[in-house]
Amino acid sequence: MILGQVAVVVPARNEEDWLPACLTALDAARAHFLDTVPQVLVSVTVVLDRCTDRSLSAAQSVPGISIIAGTFGSVGAARDAGVRFALSRSRSLPERTWVANTDADTLVPRDWLIRHYRLGSEYQLVLGTVRPTATADNAHLLRSWYQAYTPGNGHPHVHGANLGIGGKTYLDLGGFHPLTQNEDVDLVDRAKAKGVQWTASGSIRVTTSSRTEGRVPSGFSTYLRTLT
Repeated sequence: MILGQVAVVVPARNEEDWLPACLTALDAARAHFLDTVPQVLVSVTVVLDRCTDRSLSAAQSVPGISIIAGTFGSVGAARDAGVRFALSRSRSLPERTWVANTDADTLVPRDWLIRHYRLGSEYQLVLGTVRPTATADNAHLLRSWYQAYTPGNGHPHVHGANLGIGGKTYLDLGGFHPLTQNEDVDLVDRAKAKGVQWTASGSIRVTTSSRTEGRVPSGFSTYLRTLT
């Protein structure tokens, strides 16, 4: 008997370099989750938005991934299309579906889905944390990052790369709005205004790209650039 579903949604715009590693990490998290919670299904949906590179081939490199492609025009519209697609294909009702959002330039740990699912049994919105990828030449950036960032429980951060929400709650809120940036903050602000039960967890952390040239004008990469 199926008890529920976890739907992972990954928007991507020209992310051929990052997608294979992102999806491989998600596949490992999915396998670990299914071994631990066998009566809950897991789906992964990649949303390709205006891609002109080999992102499609990269997305196809990991089996069992649903792919939708189009001209969505913004990360908010792409995320929303992916969530609604996943919910429409879910074998569980929205109130029994947990939506786990991440990004194409992000690596999730093996226990990422389990941690989201367990907190999702208590809350309808879960905000995780991120850490930048360490490279051979970004030690100064990482030092500045860790000095400025609050990673523990009760943190003030909102990251689309690590955000979980109940399916029914998502639909009741009207989903991600078609914004070119801060679509995650906008959704969270609306959820809090509606009195949605939420938590900011320091126990759910992902590793995301430390590039300083990103896909949106004032996203995570822009913030990192201010630290260099």
